Amino acid sequence: MTAPSNLTPAAPQEPRFLVLFDFDETIVNENSDDAVLCALPGQQLPDRLKSSFREGHYNEHMQRILAFMAEQGVPQDSIHSVLERIPPTPGLLNLLQYLQSHREDFELVVVSDANMYFIETWLERAGVRQLFRKIFTNPASFDASGRLVLLPFHSHSCSRCPDNMCKQVILREYLAGRQKELGGAPFQRVFYIGDGANDICPSLALGPRDTAFPRRDFPMHRLLLGMQQSQAAKFKANVVPWASGEDIVDCLKKIMKER
Repeated sequence: MTAPSNLTPAAPQEPRFLVLFDFDETIVNENSDDAVLCALPGQQLPDRLKSSFREGHYNEHMQRILAFMAEQGVPQDSIHSVLERIPPTPGLLNLLQYLQSHREDFELVVVSDANMYFIETWLERAGVRQLFRKIFTNPASFDASGRLVLLPFHSHSCSRCPDNMCKQVILREYLAGRQKELGGAPFQRVFYIGDGANDICPSLALGPRDTAFPRRDFPMHRLLLGMQQSQAAKFKANVVPWASGEDIVDCLKKIMKER
C-alpha cells in the first residue's frame, strides 16, 4: 500500500553525541607525514631538511618536505598509493562500524594537524568518508606542476598550540555553531579520541559529562596522567585510555544504556 503523498515525513532525529577524532596514530596506525616519505626514491630526507624543523612550526616544515618531494619527481600516484596502504589502528574499523550502526545518535568529526589530501585519500579508500560530517585540517591540493601544496588551517592566539592550528578553538567554534543550527540544543555529551600532545588543548574544553579517550601510553595519555597527579590543572572530563577501538566501543555501549 502506498502512503498518501500529502503526509509530511517525520523530522530526522538530531544526534545527541559528538565524537571528535584525531587522524595520525588515532584513525591510522602511523603518522601519515612520516609514511608518505616511503614514496621518495631513497625513502628518507636529506639532513638539511631534517634539521629545519622549529618547535611550533611543523606545518612550515611539512611544506618544505612536500616541495622537496616534488623536486625529486615523486608523482601524485605514488603518494596516493602510500597513503592508501597505511593500516588503521587496532579495532578502529570496528569502532566506526558501531558508530555507523547508531548514526542517529552520533555525529562524527575529524580534527587533525595532518592535511585534507592525506585524510580524504585514506578515508575514501577505507570506505568511511561518508561517516564524517566535517573534517578540520590543513588545506592541501596538487597544483598544475604536480606539487602537493600545503597551507595552514588558521591563525590563533593560543600559546599551547602550534601556530597553524588550535584544536580547542576549532572545537569551541564548532560546538557553538552546531548549537545554533540545532535550535539552541547542545550535544548531551562530547567524546574526544586522540593520541598526541596537541590533543590536550581541546580536551581542556570538555565538561564533566564528556570523555577524553587518550591512546594508552602515547603522549596525550602520559600528559593527562601527569595533570591528574599534579592536580595543577583542573581537568573536568572523564578519561578512558584505549589500546583498541573496541575499548571505546565498550565505553560507548555503557553510555548508550544510560538512555
